[in-house]
Amino acid sequence: MAIFKRKPKNEKKRLDQLTPWERYQREAAANHADEEKRHFKWSGKRIRIGDKLPKLKTQRRKLVTKRAALLIGLFLMGIIIAGYFISPYSHIQKVTISGTEKLTTKQVEHATNIKPGVSVWAVIGHDTATSKAALKANPQVGKVSTKLVGYNQIKVKVNEIRIAGYLVTGSHYQRVLENGRILSTTYSQPGGGYPIYNNFKSGARLQKMIAQYAKLPSAVKHNISEIRYAPNKANPERVHLYMNDGNEVYATISTFASKMTYYNGIVAKMKTKGIINLEVGAYSYSFKNTKN
Repeated sequence: MAIFKRKPKNEKKRLDQLTPWERYQREAAANHADEEKRHFKWSGKRIRIGDKLPKLKTQRRKLVTKRAALLIGLFLMGIIIAGYFISPYSHIQKVTISGTEKLTTKQVEHATNIKPGVSVWAVIGHDTATSKAALKANPQVGKVSTKLVGYNQIKVKVNEIRIAGYLVTGSHYQRVLENGRILSTTYSQPGGGYPIYNNFKSGARLQKMIAQYAKLPSAVKHNISEIRYAPNKANPERVHLYMNDGNEVYATISTFASKMTYYNGIVAKMKTKGIINLEVGAYSYSFKNTKN
């Protein structure tokens, strides 16, 4: 028969008389006893603080090892990155340029500042800024795109703005580009292989003419010696062309590119040099029977 002990009536009074430190120790002992009872009820085993110490030490050791490995890894990574930027591998060793027709490698390198010795990371990822700077330095350098090959070789692709010809300005000539831009530099003689634009008083007419010329195949472009603005009452957009093969052409600016596609076929049927009229339809006649 179980015998239950009654708590003394004056226990509450004795607790009140305890110092704070004594009260804290008693509560801690009671909490520890309750914890052991709960664990014992669940596992059937009594937990001892000594049993936990090896596990705590192992966990702490693993945590310290991981932190040390992370710090060492970051330190080594920093050394590698710093070493790369100091080493020659971070500077351009070779530049390969494509997409140019008249521009030389030196001109592109000067305009873009992409050349051996320059930092790779001052180039890669800066195509927009490079294109703007290049166009300002050289009007013929259009969009620039770069690609890193290996560690320090750069491929540069240039969208060259081609020359459309030379505009007659008094006794001099100014270079005209296919985007319609007229360069300020003047020349005493025009460059070979490009047409001369003559008698164009209106900038709008000239811009429209250049836009049409830019659509032509290269073979037809190189066959044009001079494009002269020659309007009449019937056709305010009339132009008169002098060809390198000895023929002459009359055409309309707004339909110039589409009509000039017939030029080679018409010339093949001509027995002598003459005039080809592309204003309305497409026909030709000999110089002996000249009719404007």
